[in-house]
Amino acid sequence: MARCERLYPLCRSITGEGLRQTLRLIQSELPELTLHEVPSGTQVFDWIVPPEWRIEEGYIENEQGQRIIDFKECNLHVVGYSEAVDTWLPLEELKTHIYTQDDLPGAIPYVTSYYNRRWGFCMSRRQLDSLPEGKYHAVIKSSHFDGSLTYGELYIPGESQEEIFLSSYVCHPSLANDNLSGPSLLTELALYLKSLPYRRYSYRLVLVPETIGAISYLSSNLEVMKQRVIAGFNLSCCGDDRAYSYIASPYGDTLADRALKNALRFHCRKFKRYSFRRRGSDERQYCAPGVRLPLCGFGRSSYLGFPEYHTSYDNLGLVSPIGFQGGFDAMRKCLFALEHNHRYEVVSPCEPQLGRRGLYPTVAKKEVYDSIKTMMNLLGYADGRNDLIALSERIKCPVEEILPIIGRLLDAGVMRQTD
Repeated sequence: MARCERLYPLCRSITGEGLRQTLRLIQSELPELTLHEVPSGTQVFDWIVPPEWRIEEGYIENEQGQRIIDFKECNLHVVGYSEAVDTWLPLEELKTHIYTQDDLPGAIPYVTSYYNRRWGFCMSRRQLDSLPEGKYHAVIKSSHFDGSLTYGELYIPGESQEEIFLSSYVCHPSLANDNLSGPSLLTELALYLKSLPYRRYSYRLVLVPETIGAISYLSSNLEVMKQRVIAGFNLSCCGDDRAYSYIASPYGDTLADRALKNALRFHCRKFKRYSFRRRGSDERQYCAPGVRLPLCGFGRSSYLGFPEYHTSYDNLGLVSPIGFQGGFDAMRKCLFALEHNHRYEVVSPCEPQLGRRGLYPTVAKKEVYDSIKTMMNLLGYADGRNDLIALSERIKCPVEEILPIIGRLLDAGVMRQTD
């Protein structure tokens, strides 16, 4: 939560100093995070990295010199990537440059125009309706210039060169659940992964401006990612405490899909499942037909599921320590399952004799069987076909409860790992 509060005031966009400041603040916690610059005009697949955008000031004032709205008070007041303007115009003409969120009349919407030059302001519908007739002074002091797009990358090595990929985006201004919760969760997961004494897999973590940042990253790293990434997760809208959401890969059948669904099933019992047709973030790029990384999306309330989305109501009051902790715990369980995901089979053709190994009570009665039911079910499906995640699903028991039992069976020599 404290991390989110530090980052909240910065004016982020798909390029610019606010984006860099955000990444540098995260870099202060993750010194190994490398910042990369992609020059304006660079061709990245079918896209071109746009000019960098800088804004110094933006406001509307009335004929008495009173400021009606001011970018310095809320950086959502100016349409993202607006070109410079300094003009007086009547209210009716001004309205053609003002955006509102009519279903939330008290909220300021978040609006951008990255690839078409225009200028504009955002305010609440209530405020717009209250403006009297007259002339208004519209001022935006901004510039577009050849600069660069910035993204952050962190590689955490493991025993294997096979990788698990984690991504989130860092381009929205003062919006808490979407988008600061994603980078905040990714940072916490990075700190957790670094603290592990052993990592089976290596981890590739990136913080990018949405869409153009993901495309830029893929244009330089796609081939190696196709070879190494076995599972990936795009993190967004992770900080509220209303729901959990899973956005499927195109066919919903990757290892990432299986691991995340399993973790959520035992973590919260109920969660919202969205098909790939309902995608909305960088999973669009990571799972595009020419890319098809084994990746799915994770969040709390999806952008499809909370009314404050892309408005000033998505503020620090919408996210909570409980929400962040729940998101972290769910993803930790997911990564834990992946780290321990092996296949197992029973050594003996028939059920092994557990009693002489101290694994089965010497007195047989109903209550006794209930106490070892999980172990017996595990043995019943340990035929080499099922990995740990599949065993968890079949016997309806969390991975974290199964692993100690597997450990005892391996130590007793009645089960072996087959991969």
